Amino acid sequence: MDDVSLRNLSLIYIAAWLRSFGIGLLGVVLGVFLFREGYSSTAIGMVIAAGLAGSAAGTVFVTFLADRMGRRRTLCMLALLSAVGAVPLIFHFTLPAMLALTFLGMLNGMGTDRSPAFALEQATIPGLVADEKRTWALAWYSVVLDASGALGALAAGLPLLEHRLWGIELGTAYYTLFIGFALINGASALLYVFLSAEIEVAPVNLPGMAKTRVSAETKSTVARLSALFAIDAFGGGFLTDALVSYWFFRRFGIAESQLALLFFTVHVLNAVSHLGAAWLARRIGLIKTMVFTHLPSSVFLIAAAFMPSARWAVVLFLLRESLVEMDVPTRQSYVAAVVRPGERTFAAGVTNLTRNTAWAAASAVAGIFMQQVAFAAPLLLGGGLKIIYDGLLWRAFRHLAPPEERKT
Repeated sequence: MDDVSLRNLSLIYIAAWLRSFGIGLLGVVLGVFLFREGYSSTAIGMVIAAGLAGSAAGTVFVTFLADRMGRRRTLCMLALLSAVGAVPLIFHFTLPAMLALTFLGMLNGMGTDRSPAFALEQATIPGLVADEKRTWALAWYSVVLDASGALGALAAGLPLLEHRLWGIELGTAYYTLFIGFALINGASALLYVFLSAEIEVAPVNLPGMAKTRVSAETKSTVARLSALFAIDAFGGGFLTDALVSYWFFRRFGIAESQLALLFFTVHVLNAVSHLGAAWLARRIGLIKTMVFTHLPSSVFLIAAAFMPSARWAVVLFLLRESLVEMDVPTRQSYVAAVVRPGERTFAAGVTNLTRNTAWAAASAVAGIFMQQVAFAAPLLLGGGLKIIYDGLLWRAFRHLAPPEERKT
């Protein structure tokens, strides 16, 4: 890797670190904050869904226009819009206004970064390294995201800590936290300004650009992957950090400070698992790593829903989190590997768009299921759908190996 590529990769990692810190923070506090503000479970689900729907809309833009507009310019714009997402949390708005601003700011209550910027960075990073280093580069990228998300989750305990230690009114402490969220997204935008032209590529599948059209084979492969990812993401939409932390808060009375520590641990486990995934993928392959680690994590999650005590529910939840993210860098690497370099923005955009749309749809009804069916319904439905996804993915793609696996 030359100096320019290393510099671009470092800038992307640092900017992603800042963005993920804010997302990790929101994943813990968003549902609890809205509950304290008087929102119902249904309304909380709607707010989270609106943010994910905005993220889906942003991913549409990335998919079809980011390469034409320029990756650097697009990343800057997305970071600034993310800063806008803090506005409805800092000021008091009616629910319709909050939903509109949450959509515009692509407010992410998942606790993990699956934003439009994430999709564009996922398409950019493979072009900065050799094929043999692609999975490791994406694994380290995932480590950056989850390590930062862990610190963000830990910072989510600050409002309650400030309230207890210094008597700061809880609402004021929350508002300060959300102002910080806006500032770090602004800092992320500034970092993107310094990216070089190396990250740019010729647009694909756009008028006047026929020579770089997305091939029919790629469209077919991406469509099949997207259909499967939609099942996985729909299950994940029931399991956003905001909703899961809300479940622990209401089910076992776990306070924000304890939730912050729990989700800090979750993100640390996620981060470590990414490196384990890259190591394992080199030995058994990308698809096997994705399926064989993801499936048991869903079993742990479903079991957690039936635990009578907070201790056992937390233990099973942490076991789940030590495995569930191992399919992230391997999935990103696999998508980048089975298409041409000039098609990576399209492939990453479409697959992430599918996931964001499914997340938003599930989040919109998750609160209703919690309120009207069973409070643990999201855990059961989410885990069950993810098990179905693993089986279908194995059946459909176990014979399609990436280039580096075909060489061995």
